[in-house]
Amino acid sequence: MVTRKNPIFDTATTLGKILGFLGVSAICGVLVAGLLVPAAAVSGSAASGSIEFFDTLPAELKVDPPSQSTKILAADGSLIANLFEENRTKVSLDQISPFMKEAVIAVEDSRFYDHGGVDTTGILRALVSTARGNKQGASTITQQYVNNVLNANLAAEGNEEQIKLNGVNKGVGDKLREMKLAIALEKEFSKEQILEGYLNIVFFNRDAYGIEAASKFFFSTTAKDLTLPQAALLAGLVNSPSAFDPISNPDNAKQRRDLVLGLMLSQNKITQADHDAAVATPVEPKVTPARQGCAYAATAPYFCDYVLHLLLNNPAYGATSQERINSVFRGGLTITTTLDPNAQNAAQAESDAAAGANPDKWGSAIVSVQPNTGKIINMAQNTSFLPADGKFDTQINFNVDKLDKDGNDLNGMGGAQPGSTMKPFTFAEWLNEGKSMNTNINAAVRKYPQNFPWRNTCPDPTVGWYDAGIPGSFDLQNSDEGYYRNMTVLYGLMNSINTATFASAAQVDLCGIQKIVDAVGIHGGLPTAEDPNPQVKMTTLANLIGSTQTAPLTMAAAFATFANDGKYCEPIAITSVTDQTGAQLPAQSSNCKDAVKPEVARGVAYAMQEVLNGGSGSLIQPRLSTKTNFPVAAKTGTNDTNGSTWVVGYTTGLATAAWFGDPFGDQSRPGRNLTVNGKFYPAVDGYMIAGPMFAKYMLQIAPAYGTAPFNAPPTNMVSGTPARTTTPSAPATTAPQPTTPPTPAPGPGNSEKKD
Repeated sequence: MVTRKNPIFDTATTLGKILGFLGVSAICGVLVAGLLVPAAAVSGSAASGSIEFFDTLPAELKVDPPSQSTKILAADGSLIANLFEENRTKVSLDQISPFMKEAVIAVEDSRFYDHGGVDTTGILRALVSTARGNKQGASTITQQYVNNVLNANLAAEGNEEQIKLNGVNKGVGDKLREMKLAIALEKEFSKEQILEGYLNIVFFNRDAYGIEAASKFFFSTTAKDLTLPQAALLAGLVNSPSAFDPISNPDNAKQRRDLVLGLMLSQNKITQADHDAAVATPVEPKVTPARQGCAYAATAPYFCDYVLHLLLNNPAYGATSQERINSVFRGGLTITTTLDPNAQNAAQAESDAAAGANPDKWGSAIVSVQPNTGKIINMAQNTSFLPADGKFDTQINFNVDKLDKDGNDLNGMGGAQPGSTMKPFTFAEWLNEGKSMNTNINAAVRKYPQNFPWRNTCPDPTVGWYDAGIPGSFDLQNSDEGYYRNMTVLYGLMNSINTATFASAAQVDLCGIQKIVDAVGIHGGLPTAEDPNPQVKMTTLANLIGSTQTAPLTMAAAFATFANDGKYCEPIAITSVTDQTGAQLPAQSSNCKDAVKPEVARGVAYAMQEVLNGGSGSLIQPRLSTKTNFPVAAKTGTNDTNGSTWVVGYTTGLATAAWFGDPFGDQSRPGRNLTVNGKFYPAVDGYMIAGPMFAKYMLQIAPAYGTAPFNAPPTNMVSGTPARTTTPSAPATTAPQPTTPPTPAPGPGNSEKKD
């Protein structure tokens, strides 16, 4: 006789499968007790063992705020860029549409307000459905929130490989832990807090984490303003973001949305009329792409990139590079910067216009700082951060050093040869030693041999010579023949005469020039093996007329010292950083110090106003001088090859460096026989392209920062009968010729023009 199976325990029947599953779980002493302990008392030895196992599982969940987008803001609070690993913006529950809250509960956890974190009724329902061949999940919203938090914590720690996904790599132990944590979470937080946390952490799309980002991405709206059909679609998306993506799978998305709407109707969350109208609404996403990073900055991508490098280089944001990346890209920081959008827009327009159609890829750049604070007001250049048709693109920042003072990358060009914009520092030392700018000097001297008696109290030796009698060298050159004669020191600076600068330097301590250059922050923009920001050696003669590459930001800050009555302020870009809780994090503050005597700064300002009134800057168009506009002091500059041209200047409230030249190396590409904006240039000088760029920008922006008259220098610095002096000549005896001549020899000089 064949024994008949008991239909109750027959695993081929639905009920048998259920009881068989529960029986196995009970024998294992794990799952059943784990599920039922929160809801009811359990008796029996197996259950008792299960309770003990369940009680050993962790019950504390580290609920850190989820990864959020970081915002970089301009000084006026306007957005520059978003930074994120996960595009997320946290919102409170009252800022989320009621439709969204009801929709996600309807489809993900209809008994959300009835269970204590684990829904045993839902589990039994899921088991029945699964036994019938229709796989169904049973995780509550609380459990899903727990799972998302655990995975978010792993991602923040850099342990993405340990992330657990439902139905993929979760075991029974993982599910039990999740349940235990869900139960504990329900005891600590209200249902509203859990729902808010869930809607802010859940994944909708690779460019949208959390409901606010999803609303923006898919429908160009906010979570608060989601309509019923939009909310139902997003609620349905949670189950499988790729399968129900309304962009790539609109038919699937509509079916899923309508299922959610049907559940909302059956659960009395919406009326029949609301349901029917929503179902009749076509699926029409209105996508706003999530633009991540400085490449997509609304303005000033290179300034944004500079700020980002400052943060990622700062150990206050993490001991390791990865910790700093997590802090910046996951921390939901609000970074307020010094950038003035009006100044930035004007600078960008002038930089673009200066270079014009530019198939040869010449660079132009403008950067400004506020003299009494060091705040960087703008940072512009004529390139596109990302490749674009017909555009000169690069991610290199023309305005800043290659590395910071600690040797960390700044993504900068490392500067350009400043040419004659270095001459005011020799002039400043002349005044610093108590000499009058009306003193006559002999600018006819062109030969400065190896044994010339330079005064130099620095430990560094004087390096270089100008002497055509030495092979490989040459006599000092001016741009024009008419200036090898006697002239005042002021006249020599006004007209940018190389021989006048050397005649002045021959009567002062080169170490004094060095001290001024160091005090106003001038340093080389390209690193050496010994120093990421090397000293510009003013005891190397070629540096008197600007042979060492310096960054525009460095030059703007140095000249700002003269505008600030001799106080130097380090350039700063970040005024405030707050985390997502509102706590303040380390930022930058003004760091100013005495660098130049006030009377010397005033004397330099007097002289550099004269540069624009009647000197090498008087040809700048539009003309910007004390005679026709507000007081401005400036100096033009051009290197030997005309491949680096400058105007650096200031008002009492704003200092600006404008540069045009070769951005691809050492400025060795000749800036000659160029056609720029339809105009042919046999040779480009500072006043020609950088000059108008500087002038047009300052005319627009400087008045907003203050254009009061400069303080006057002492009378004896300027007036009186010029005293006649003679530049020292070489000694009668010649020093022994070294076997190997010192290097560098003269080095790049200056080709500044008077006409």
